[in-house]
Amino acid sequence: MKVYRLSRTQKIPLSLEDAWSYFSSPKNLQEITPDDLKFRILTDILEDKMYSGQIINYIVTPLLNIPMRWTTEIKHVEEGVYFVDEQRFGPYALWHHKHFFKAVDGGVELMDIVDYALPLGPLGRFAHWLFVRRQLESIFRYRSQKLEQMFGTI
Repeated sequence: MKVYRLSRTQKIPLSLEDAWSYFSSPKNLQEITPDDLKFRILTDILEDKMYSGQIINYIVTPLLNIPMRWTTEIKHVEEGVYFVDEQRFGPYALWHHKHFFKAVDGGVELMDIVDYALPLGPLGRFAHWLFVRRQLESIFRYRSQKLEQMFGTI
C-alpha cells in the first residue's frame, strides 16, 4: 500500500485560544469545506468540543456526484496543542489527519499533516495521479482561502 502525505501550514491573526475554540468544534468543519463536496455531518453533535474517542459520520460527494459515507474517530486531543482524526470507514484505505496549533507573533500557526492511502492497489495509485492528489490539494487550498476571508492573515 502506497502512503501519501499532504502537509499545509497557515498563520492567522487569532489567539491560540480562539483558534482552538473554532477548530476543535466539529460543527465548524462544514463551513471550511468546499460546497461542491456536498459535505454534511450526519452525527448529532451535542458538544461544542471534540474529545478522544468521538465518532463522527459524514456524507461527502468527492467523485461523479456519488455520495459516500465517511466515518472518522477523534483519536487524540491535547487541548490547545493538537488533535488527530482517523478514518474508520470511507473512501480511503488509510486516513490519518494531524492538526497542530502554535502561538506565533501576531496570531497562531496552523499545521495539517495528512497521511493517506487509496484502496485498489495500482488502480488506486493511478486515481491518485489522475485526480485524488489534485482534489485534496484543492480542498486544502479552499480551506486556506476561506480562513483568510474569515480571519485574515499574518
